[in-house]
Amino acid sequence: MMKEYNVAIVGATGAVGEKMLGLLENASFPIKSLKLLASKRSAGKVKTFRGQELQIEETTDESFEGIDIALFSAGGGITKQFSPAAIKAGAVVIDNTSAFRMDPETPLVVPEVNPEDLRKHKGLIANPNCSTIQMVVALQPLREKFGLDRVIVSTYQAVSGAGLHALEELKAQTQAVLNGEEPVANILPCGGDKKHFPIAFNALPQIDVFSEGGYTYEEWKMINETKKIMGDNEIKVSATCVRIPVMSGHSESVYFEVDDKNVSVADIWEVLKDAPGVVLQDDTANQVYPTARESVGKNETFVGRIRKDVDVDNGFHMWVVSDNLLKGAAWNSVQIAEKMIEMGLL
Repeated sequence: MMKEYNVAIVGATGAVGEKMLGLLENASFPIKSLKLLASKRSAGKVKTFRGQELQIEETTDESFEGIDIALFSAGGGITKQFSPAAIKAGAVVIDNTSAFRMDPETPLVVPEVNPEDLRKHKGLIANPNCSTIQMVVALQPLREKFGLDRVIVSTYQAVSGAGLHALEELKAQTQAVLNGEEPVANILPCGGDKKHFPIAFNALPQIDVFSEGGYTYEEWKMINETKKIMGDNEIKVSATCVRIPVMSGHSESVYFEVDDKNVSVADIWEVLKDAPGVVLQDDTANQVYPTARESVGKNETFVGRIRKDVDVDNGFHMWVVSDNLLKGAAWNSVQIAEKMIEMGLL
């Protein structure tokens, strides 16, 4: 008889937590019980799971007794506060925050890319940054076939990546502009920075606060996480991360250089058309390419606009799109749990 698992979602009322709840409805592993955890102010609210009403509970150190899998998506501070208790209680924590991503002791995993790293876990597994996930899903099969020397990525990131309040601000600002009024900005580009700018009808070249070398933390995440996930510090990675007024679905323009100078666009297509988690949409003669809108609600990573660089023999460009709340967050977390069970690690 297949083992059943007790699962908890920490941050069950957030945008990603709600997506996790929906995904667990059809998880490939049997769920014996599901516990929904959130802040004290959310305790008592009710969510529906498989036809049953579940009451949200306040997250405490005692919340994890008997839990096998704890999916965290409530902010890095909450992970740091409660993950030790969850691990002590015997749960495996799969964390969607940046709290432990670069911790040498914590595997940073995208199941299509580096599932074997799951074997190294010590009770905690980190889910990478949303924009990193979709990029490495597209790049890893190419790296395995042709080698990978350099990556330069520019992102076009949806507002949902900044949370539900940012989405509401986008809606309010859009209506204000259409009404001929001045939009009010309180959140973007970064809630923790000094200035805020409207996102409606705008593009903001800042996600998170600025750090070393004029790069934002979001850009450093993409740089450092890519190297960790691929297990190769020699790969040259640079990123420019931009927030645009799209509700959901991150888009990326990715320039990459392979080691093999004899690779053609047809060779790239041949690898990506069968790559795990990738959907190839590349027929420019008929205007077939991925868009953010069409990615929403789907778990895959979509790739198109593949073309050879006009000056660099081993350089290529591609367009990569994915639902940032699904593959970029909730789905990757649930996938990690499914993969661990498949590998006999739970």
